[in-house]
Amino acid sequence: MAKKAKKTEKVEVEPQIETMEEVVTEFFEEPVIEEPKTRERKVSSNEWEIKDRLYLLRDGKKPLSRSIKSANIYHFDKEKGYERELKYCQNQKTPFVDEMKGDQRLEHIVFRSGSLFVGKEKTTLQKLLSLYHPDRKTIYKEYKPAALAAEEIDVLELQVEALVAARNIEIDLAEAIMRVEQGSKVSELSSKELRRDLLVFARNNPKLFLELADDENVMLRNFGIKAVENGILRLSSDQRNFLWGSNGRKLMVIPFDEHPYTALAHWFKTDEGMEIYSNIEKRLNQ
Repeated sequence: MAKKAKKTEKVEVEPQIETMEEVVTEFFEEPVIEEPKTRERKVSSNEWEIKDRLYLLRDGKKPLSRSIKSANIYHFDKEKGYERELKYCQNQKTPFVDEMKGDQRLEHIVFRSGSLFVGKEKTTLQKLLSLYHPDRKTIYKEYKPAALAAEEIDVLELQVEALVAARNIEIDLAEAIMRVEQGSKVSELSSKELRRDLLVFARNNPKLFLELADDENVMLRNFGIKAVENGILRLSSDQRNFLWGSNGRKLMVIPFDEHPYTALAHWFKTDEGMEIYSNIEKRLNQ
């Protein structure tokens, strides 16, 4: 008998899929820590700079000698809330009497030929003169080149501003401004003389010039003065009334304690004053 062939069972094997695990590496940037910038240390106003100092009498005064008080003077201390007595003693480390210890050897403070040089080693005297002495704002001042230069720059800039304005100003306004300075003499000046005087005035008194140039009443005051000079108006002898020059009829009463022409300028802005202004303007232009 023929042998039966054995059936071979076919076993299916699932293919093994090799899985690769993906490793993800995350990179984190380390924060960059900036080193703190070193700031320049600002010197407090309470800190004292040790240096030589020069003190000058005000207004350019230069007498052979000038003494100021070194005792019986007081300074109001805001922090303590009361006045503290000051005294300059050569053997003390403070100008405040309530902080002194031991004997007090009083020393004189004398300016020679308008100046007083105090060396850096005399800190007590420097602090007394620069910070506390009551005469520092009236009799003398500390010489500070930087502060002086800043003041001079401010003055020069103001002069430049005034001169530029004076150069471009209209002749009528120039006359009005100079009439404040020179009075009726302005009427005798030629245009060239008026321009010259205006520029000189602007250079020598820049602040006053700019104030007058911006004053809306300066033209009206000048108008009133011209009306009086031409006999159209008349100012009473007691300077209390403006009258018509032709018949003496009262035009307006000047308020007490007010300049006559300033009062007239204000009055020209009223309804009645505007009519009179037009009337006077026509007469001046005839």
